[in-house]
Amino acid sequence: MEMSYDDRPGDIWMNGEMVPWKNAQVHVLSHAMHYASAVFEGIRAYDGRIFKLTEHNERLAAGAASMDMKMPYSVAEMDTACQQVLKSQGFSDAYLRPIIWRGSEMMGVSAQTTRINAAVAVWEWPAYFADRMSGIRMKWAKWRRPDPATIPCQTKAAGLYMICTLSKHNAEGEGYADALMLDYRGYIAEATGANIFMLLEDGKLHTPEPDCFLDGITKRTVMALARARGYEIVQRHIKPEELAGASEVFLTGTAVEVTPVREIGEYSFTPGDVTKTLMDDYDAEVRREVPATLNAA
Repeated sequence: MEMSYDDRPGDIWMNGEMVPWKNAQVHVLSHAMHYASAVFEGIRAYDGRIFKLTEHNERLAAGAASMDMKMPYSVAEMDTACQQVLKSQGFSDAYLRPIIWRGSEMMGVSAQTTRINAAVAVWEWPAYFADRMSGIRMKWAKWRRPDPATIPCQTKAAGLYMICTLSKHNAEGEGYADALMLDYRGYIAEATGANIFMLLEDGKLHTPEPDCFLDGITKRTVMALARARGYEIVQRHIKPEELAGASEVFLTGTAVEVTPVREIGEYSFTPGDVTKTLMDDYDAEVRREVPATLNAA
């Protein structure tokens, strides 16, 4: 049975201090709980090294700004906090969760003088899906990614994951691993927490244009790896029925890494050589030795 997240050994970095895990709490009237004023990141560490740490914390700062919150620590300070808590917890392969949120000083839609808080928690993280190469089964989500005129769509904001939780719960309840969401226009968007790629009949890798959902850091990493292999990437609006012409489909994300898909609704695929190559390349990239001078920086 998985250990509860409310009381684990070790500490969480919170507002500049290391706090015992069970004491890292917020008030029930925190603005973030009632009005979703929180942004966060998901970051992975491999062999004790944090992958693309600064890039994630730069996105965290940009996300906080888009939510009218000034991050109370610089990107460099958040980088240091992540390194500090990873070392304190003593994990080699782990998941890091930095989060910025509004506290409980004001209650109401307006929270102009509410304190902006920051924390970083770290825990051990095995493979998100067991036996990845066999491929996961997905269904179509009921909920769609909304029009970017209605949300800060490039922000990893807590409130934007409400429909992801609903979609994933529904999928798991019916025996699937995840759900594929369309966007407000009916084009393929993303899974509940990952981007999607498909190998079509033209031999190119196609992926949705991220104009109403998060443009993933892992997605961009995999695109670079694919281009280095000579694969052509086409980023565009993709209709659901185009999956009929896909031979391979896979997801990318910090949690899922590169995960093959064998079924989406009425469509079936066979995880193949392109997916396996990119899985291996990504696994090698995240564990690649970093020169000591860069690692120290």
